[in-house]
Amino acid sequence: MLEDGDSVEVQGSTSTYTLSRQGNVFMCTCPAWRNQGAPVDARTCKHLRKHLGDAFETSRVGSAAPQRSAATVKKDKDAAEGKAPPVLLAHKWETDHDPTGWWMSEKLDGIRAYWDGEGFISRLGNKFYAPDWFIADLPADTLDGELWVGRKQFQRTTSIVRSGAQSDEWKQVTYVVFDAPEAKGGFEDRIAHIEKVMKRAAPPHARALEHVVCRGMDHLREELVRVETLGGEGLMLRQPKSLYAVGRSNTLLKVKTFHDAEATVIGHAPGTGKHKGRLGALVAQLPDGTTFNVGTGFSDAEREAPPAIGAIITFRYQELSNDGVPRFPSYVGERIDAKPVALKPKKVKPEPEPEPEPESGEAPVAADFKVRLVHDLEKKFWEIEVRGTEYYTRFGKLGSPGQTRVTDLGSATAAKSDAEKRAAQKRREGYRIDKP
Repeated sequence: MLEDGDSVEVQGSTSTYTLSRQGNVFMCTCPAWRNQGAPVDARTCKHLRKHLGDAFETSRVGSAAPQRSAATVKKDKDAAEGKAPPVLLAHKWETDHDPTGWWMSEKLDGIRAYWDGEGFISRLGNKFYAPDWFIADLPADTLDGELWVGRKQFQRTTSIVRSGAQSDEWKQVTYVVFDAPEAKGGFEDRIAHIEKVMKRAAPPHARALEHVVCRGMDHLREELVRVETLGGEGLMLRQPKSLYAVGRSNTLLKVKTFHDAEATVIGHAPGTGKHKGRLGALVAQLPDGTTFNVGTGFSDAEREAPPAIGAIITFRYQELSNDGVPRFPSYVGERIDAKPVALKPKKVKPEPEPEPEPESGEAPVAADFKVRLVHDLEKKFWEIEVRGTEYYTRFGKLGSPGQTRVTDLGSATAAKSDAEKRAAQKRREGYRIDKP
């Protein structure tokens, strides 16, 4: 017999479980006891029956197993079959996307957990078994969030959540709620719903995730730096008034952390709009010859007096493209302790293309002459300029600095010929000459 306050470990078929008694409540840490829909003082399991005796348990709770609701049976069946819950998944944030007005929050490095009103389910359909005291005060509503210990504590979180142990280690975990899948309305309505149900339930081991409206690219960069400094993983962006769409959606974007690198300034791209008459972007080059533009991260003073050509700069970027070009490069500062490095342009072997027939009205591409083309439907620009044996290609969305690439063919004649072919190909793709 277990006395009040006693506990004992017993060996199950696959794991060791703990039997304990608190007053008239006899508990077991096995899934069969935890997942019963009966009140805790009316639950039993085969481990309690074996330890306490079948006669004692029958007199205490009866011989029949507690009845569970149809909804509980269905949820347990779905979990047993590994059926994934209907969750919203994110796309990666692209560098040409303006985050202004979107809801911004920290990207937590925890374990995604869908709360169905009775238990936690992973995004793949697996059940997470939290202690009763952890989930006792959670709302009956459907919630979406993460089980989280803290920044840089993903492995610790995984160890606690996936162990299945009902230990005090769960006191380190917090369920951070960031959405309410079944609440009506746009994201703002769902935020208000979360705040209401969380305030009413006041769960001691759960909280709502803080969201703020992004004021623009500089705000996004500042917040990302703040989160990174604290050891966080990154940021999430949510489209205002967006619905909870099941599956991967462009209404939810993840912003990854940045990497630092150095590059040499090889040119200055003029600014447009509010930056007209001063620096728009630095044309920079990596040691391997990869050329790209750095158009954000500058103060007004730095745009008025940018780093000189040949200077070494430090920049921060999100990731490298398949071509090795830094994505979302942001200026950090000039390296005053580094000497300029002479770099060779990255050699790119041109793809063979058939010689095009001359098109009426098409301007020839001559050495030291830049041709600019625009695509009206796709709102893109593409331009090429031949400089001796090299040609520089710049492309991107209209109104943006775009990306710059340099190709050295070792011959002025070959550079001019290849540039003409590429310009003609762009014309066939729907581009037209951009007239000043």
